Amino acid sequence: MNYPDEYIQYLFHFHGDRDYFECHEVLEEYWKRVDSGNRESIWVGLIQLAVALYHYRRGNTKGAYRTLNKSIAILSSKPKVLIQLGLDEIKVINQVKGLRLTFEKELPYESINLAIADQNLIILCKNKCIENGYTWCDKSDLMNMDLINRHTLRDRTDVITARNKALEMKKNQG
Repeated sequence: MNYPDEYIQYLFHFHGDRDYFECHEVLEEYWKRVDSGNRESIWVGLIQLAVALYHYRRGNTKGAYRTLNKSIAILSSKPKVLIQLGLDEIKVINQVKGLRLTFEKELPYESINLAIADQNLIILCKNKCIENGYTWCDKSDLMNMDLINRHTLRDRTDVITARNKALEMKKNQG
């Protein structure tokens, strides 16, 4: 099976460096390119899963729980698509639902490994880890504050500039 490179990157970040913020970034760009506007897209469900884990690892339980529930709704409604993505649909849905219990009980964060059924996909992802100096399925480095607080460290100049430009255009039209 041919998988999108962005999906491979997502899985590498999810299981390799545990950079859930980058999971979101790489898959969001792909989603916008191939299924933009579809809020029920499988890509959105996977993005939300990474975002939920990012928030939970940072201690934002409420945000994590809310985002995880959205992810569960999408992933649970698309078992055939999960299969097409090389995942074990039953195990993945159970894993994600199990996270909800973890979040409800506010248990300590633990890295999870999605149940990948396609052995060729695992090989692709392991190779991506090796290329980038990571080990497949290592636990998250909870002492790495750059990883934990990644969203606060990014350069948002282009986003702020675009927002200001849109506001200025809106003022000029009104």
